Amino acid sequence: MPNGSLDKHIFSKTGKYLSFSWDKLFEIALATARGIEYLHGGCDVYILHFDIKPHNILLDQNLIPKFSDFGLAKFYPKENDFVSISATRGTIGYIAPELISRNFGTVSWKSDIYSFGMLLLEMVGGRKNSDMKAARSSKAYFLSWVYDQINISGDLELLDLTENEIMIARKLCLIGLWCIQVKPSNSPSITKVIEMLEGRTDDL
Repeated sequence: MPNGSLDKHIFSKTGKYLSFSWDKLFEIALATARGIEYLHGGCDVYILHFDIKPHNILLDQNLIPKFSDFGLAKFYPKENDFVSISATRGTIGYIAPELISRNFGTVSWKSDIYSFGMLLLEMVGGRKNSDMKAARSSKAYFLSWVYDQINISGDLELLDLTENEIMIARKLCLIGLWCIQVKPSNSPSITKVIEMLEGRTDDL
């Protein structure tokens, strides 16, 4: 794909954040969610990707996202509400808790929702979800830091943003946090995620 993978655009090594607008970032998030909706419901069988992360989201000439790397993907019939797997699948940092231990719940399409939530939070933060080199230990665990920032109406340390850009960042963070519930039964379906993305931030 001519514009490479999403991680090249959101994990900047030069200090320059984002190579496109926040509106475009939001469009990429929404299009990625619609792609997941197709995998989860647009085919004769569900397709679970199991490795949704910025590195596996490729951008074409119009910055329209495409999923790549289906090496860990698994099919299962629509009538099933869980899937049987013999080993943990995915990339550390994006793996849903139920893939590590069944004590958290059964493995299902909710596992992709968790990974998508991580993706949204990274898209906003412009950094990977675990940063062991963070200056403050409170920032090392990214999810906890984002939650605290949202809870106190913080600015997520995003500088020089317009009111619209702040609204986009807040919306993506709120939805991301909804997606990464510890218990998969508490996380939304991808259809609900799309509904939230298309709705008003005040309704979240």
